[in-house]
Amino acid sequence: MWQLSFISEQDFIKHVQLTIKQYGNKLVPYNVEEFNSNIVDPIKLVFDKTVYNFTWEEIIKNELFRQRDKSNNNDIGYFHQRLFQYIENCTVPQTGWDVVYKNLQGIELPGGDRVSTVYVEMKNKHNTMNSAAAGKTYIKMQSQLLCDDDCACFLVEAIAKKSQNITWAVTVDGEKRGHKRIRRVSMDEFYALVTGQQDAFYQMCMVLPGVIEEVVGELSPDARPRDTVYQELKDVADSNGGSFALALYLLGFGSYHGFEAKSDVGP
Repeated sequence: MWQLSFISEQDFIKHVQLTIKQYGNKLVPYNVEEFNSNIVDPIKLVFDKTVYNFTWEEIIKNELFRQRDKSNNNDIGYFHQRLFQYIENCTVPQTGWDVVYKNLQGIELPGGDRVSTVYVEMKNKHNTMNSAAAGKTYIKMQSQLLCDDDCACFLVEAIAKKSQNITWAVTVDGEKRGHKRIRRVSMDEFYALVTGQQDAFYQMCMVLPGVIEEVVGELSPDARPRDTVYQELKDVADSNGGSFALALYLLGFGSYHGFEAKSDVGP
């Protein structure tokens, strides 16, 4: 029985499918050439393997995960933002704002102020904006308030320091500025506002793992990456007396003095 009242099961599953599709090239299997396309740091991997007591296979898997994970935040940003297109009174514009929430019955803000529209800039994590980016976003919100006196602007953070809906104050041109209709809001508070359910974000999080498992389970086995990096490096190690460390060194140092004679794997 579907547990979320603010989004249909069909729409939620579709959205998870589209999010996984965003992973795109990151699902392509890695070989040694792809693995070393930006040249890995072999010495760091040797340190990590020993200090954290990993096997060679584990350290390679961890590095593969790290490489793929560098661009995954954009995919998760897609999930957070575009889910709201399925929620009543919310739209996800192609340009401009990440989410726009309209309610002609009135949207109550902390302190009792009421507006008809909330314009949202969404961030995955509270510390992803430097001061220049924060200032630019704040000025954008100020401009929106000047154009529309029946709105508020939110910076919504998926991972905030804590649950909050507070006035967002920033330093612009050396001055501390704040406005009660420019707010810094955690994701759970934004879900509560647009759905009318205090624990809506919690409900979504509880349903999500099962839906992801279901969607991934329906993928063709060929759609999941079958990386060959470890086996290719092991083959190089076996041809060099069994030294896996040497196989790693050759990735970064294959043309260096002393290594070049043993280099079967180019950088």
